[in-house]
Amino acid sequence: MIDYFRGTLVLKTLNNAVVEVNGTGYDVNITVSSSEKLPQSGHEIKLYIVESTGMYGGVVSHYGFLSKEEREMFLLIKDEVPGTGAKKTMEYMDKISKSFADFKNAVVARDVSMLSGIFGFTKKTAEKLIAALKDKISGIIVSDPAKWSGIDANENISEAIAGLIALGYKEFQAREAVSKIIKNNEKTSVENVIKEALKYL
Repeated sequence: MIDYFRGTLVLKTLNNAVVEVNGTGYDVNITVSSSEKLPQSGHEIKLYIVESTGMYGGVVSHYGFLSKEEREMFLLIKDEVPGTGAKKTMEYMDKISKSFADFKNAVVARDVSMLSGIFGFTKKTAEKLIAALKDKISGIIVSDPAKWSGIDANENISEAIAGLIALGYKEFQAREAVSKIIKNNEKTSVENVIKEALKYL
């Protein structure tokens, strides 16, 4: 069983990376978010690996992740969410990668609206994820801090987010922009939050 590949990045696309390890090139499935974080070709990289065999045997596919916690989240979803194979799980991982901490908090809090509004899951999928993971996801360690959890407690902030959504921005875009503003000044007015947030959008 392969734990990780450490080698030279030969090629990357939005969903794949070719890694040369001791003269052998491995085609690895990755998320779009991982592709964006990888360096240019020719650099050394390390990907934590999950091997998956097709339903009827055959070709072994490799799925790569930049950290162990990402791999653990992938395995948890693939193994615990009904009807979710490796490829579908990778689609979910692209959404979750916006903030692993907030995804975990939303599942634990059974917050369907956050899973839909922030991460882009349908209501049905959000409910399925919560039902399957709510009692198991607490075991996943997430090192990055939450981006959005709790910011709605400030009335001006929630109004500013609503205002940005009304202007046509998606909820996760609005929340991400606003979260950058409140790090510097939590007491600013709704109008100023929107004005400053627009600089990031």
